[in-house]
Amino acid sequence: QVQLVESGGGLVQPGGSLRLSCAASGSISRFAVMRWYRQNPGKQREWVASISIGATGTYADSVKGRFTISRDNTKNTMYLQMNRLKPEDTAVYYCNADTWTAISYWGQGTQVTVSS
Repeated sequence: QVQLVESGGGLVQPGGSLRLSCAASGSISRFAVMRWYRQNPGKQREWVASISIGATGTYADSVKGRFTISRDNTKNTMYLQMNRLKPEDTAVYYCNADTWTAISYWGQGTQVTVSS
């Protein structure tokens, strides 16, 4: 059973930084693409960023230039470095991963709150 576990969320002031981690049970080389999404209560889940093996990240316009997605195959972990955070970045952040056979897995989410 594949498990994805997010961590690194918390409360931060506007303009601050956080780094989210998504640790997988087993090798992440089985995942063709990994993504971050976020969601607020009553709203649809929103795509934030994606990264494929051997490729650079792609980003939603709302986070481009502020967030950086990366994956470390040696640690079986994906990251989301979030800089210059804004109150509108407040959400539960989820990691998602698709295998090469298009099976999709989700983590349980980690809360990010940007507030003074």
